[in-house]
Amino acid sequence: MNDKDYMGLAIKLAKSTIGQTAPNPVVGAVLVKDHQIIGMGAHLKAGEPHAEVHAIQMAGEKAKDATIYVTLEPCSHFGKTPPCSDLIIRTGLKKVFVATTDPNPQVAGKGIERLKNAGIEVEVGLMQEEARDLNKVFFYNISTGLPYVTLKSAISLDGKIATVTGESKWITGEEAREDVHVFRHQHDAILVGVNTVIKDNPTLTTRLPSGGKNPIRIILDTHLRTPVNASIVTDGQAPTWILTGSGVNPIREKEFLDLGVKLIKMPMEQINIREMLKIIGEMGITSLFVEGGAGVHGSFLKEKAFQQVITYIAPKLIGGKLAPASYGGVGIETMEEVVSLKIKEVDRVGNDIRIIAEPK
Repeated sequence: MNDKDYMGLAIKLAKSTIGQTAPNPVVGAVLVKDHQIIGMGAHLKAGEPHAEVHAIQMAGEKAKDATIYVTLEPCSHFGKTPPCSDLIIRTGLKKVFVATTDPNPQVAGKGIERLKNAGIEVEVGLMQEEARDLNKVFFYNISTGLPYVTLKSAISLDGKIATVTGESKWITGEEAREDVHVFRHQHDAILVGVNTVIKDNPTLTTRLPSGGKNPIRIILDTHLRTPVNASIVTDGQAPTWILTGSGVNPIREKEFLDLGVKLIKMPMEQINIREMLKIIGEMGITSLFVEGGAGVHGSFLKEKAFQQVITYIAPKLIGGKLAPASYGGVGIETMEEVVSLKIKEVDRVGNDIRIIAEPK
């Protein structure tokens, strides 16, 4: 194995924890000595030991004079855990490979500087692009304070999300639907519009064969039309937040508060997407999975308020001028304003195709 192989293993370890470390980044570490792996680890949850700690503890006394491969710059500040850079120095490691620096102002090069000042050789940039992609949610959130937004849709080959009568179960196959639950597990929150709640009565939970983390469920509901007996309100499976306009009925509000739902009243009569993202970002949401209908998706598109698009395409034809497409609303008026995307991945999931793209 060479340096890239060891860093690749560290990235693989970090990738396995996506969705469970927020608001912290995902990090993997591999400790090597005499061309042998003597320790490895990943950061598992905010507040728990970092990847470097797990790797060094696994190596024990063998760690002295070893080389560590870590996907993100070791921290240099006291948070919920002590600085990893200090542990690396105390352990007596001789070299540190860092895939990418940490944009967190509390770290931002200080960890690397501390290691170099202690006489440890540091090499930065090995598999940097892969490491940055691994933590795109963390990097975006730490620099903007806003959640990283993913728009998900499932469409027929001719771009429809339902038939002319509104029937949509199921456009995609079972494998694609299970794949969606992986993404739910990886996000802090999932968002739909009130019309989806009224029409489909969804639970918006993560249902994987081995379980999974349920995201916070957010409903955009300007006039508070969500039924009080909706599953998302009564099932207790995960926290539910309803964002409303400023003019909702206080008596109606109390019904939901008594049921344990968090109501977030926007300062205006209508919900503004960008203002909403700012508010939930301040409330600790770092990633948002939008599974809304055409209207909700159209609102995010109009505001260009998203960082990733995931589209599942089923080999089916629905047709019909009145059958809904995945993005509704008023739409974008000129080709100059159209959002151009860069396709990152194209994969077959069962009998369907999954495309992951990002705005250029």
